Amino acid sequence: MNAPEAPAGETAGAQTLRRGLGILKLLARHQPDGLRIGEIGRRLGLSKATAVRLTHTLADERFVVHDAASRCYRLGPESFVVGLAAEPSYSLQRLATASLRALALETGDWVFFSVVQGLEAICLSRETGHGPIPSDALRLGDRHPLGVGAGGLAILAALPDEEVELALQVNGAFIDEHFPKSPVAVIRHLVAETRERGYAVIPGIVVPGYWALGVPLLQRDGRPVGAIVLVASESRLHPTRRAALGDRMLAISRDLMSRAAQGEGIAP
Repeated sequence: MNAPEAPAGETAGAQTLRRGLGILKLLARHQPDGLRIGEIGRRLGLSKATAVRLTHTLADERFVVHDAASRCYRLGPESFVVGLAAEPSYSLQRLATASLRALALETGDWVFFSVVQGLEAICLSRETGHGPIPSDALRLGDRHPLGVGAGGLAILAALPDEEVELALQVNGAFIDEHFPKSPVAVIRHLVAETRERGYAVIPGIVVPGYWALGVPLLQRDGRPVGAIVLVASESRLHPTRRAALGDRMLAISRDLMSRAAQGEGIAP
């Protein structure tokens, strides 16, 4: 994860804020262990002096805390307070937790939950399976353009054609550059397959050796608000099991959105 490129003409104050927020986002992906200062600077492309100054400022304001034993920094109490203030917006994820955990425990595979934000899908949770998982699997807070990965593909396929085209037009150059095995041309083909099948299948093109299934979470009007994703090694997702798991995930999605509509979570 590198520090985001500053927009042209950005002031020094705005750049400092952007870097500080980058530290918080990075630590959110490495909870609860945290990271040492040197690793924070390396991952964000910051000098040691800048990483120290910004991290110490965040610690002074209690957004991060320092573990003297491990010498690592992790999110602090003020980050928790901010999270609680935003939490009502993510009540659907909270409502889904028990079902997703049960699916992960039953199948032994890894299960992820993502929500839509603009033209991206953001991972809000992942439930631990017993099977192997790639080292660069989604972490809390990771985001991908719609169309990338099983969740982003499931969401994109549920959108009207004109919105699919808009998303691919806006994100196309980024997707083609950063996901060369899943370029826009491939995504268009996968969108058609997903619509026909009812759920997304990513056949090891994002992470070699690992397949993923994705189903959208649809409001009453048919608009997607998120997705459920299951990731497993290729050998664990043979065609018969893929079909059974796809149907199971679709049932979970329908049940979850039905309960949400009845007031247990968000009100779609």
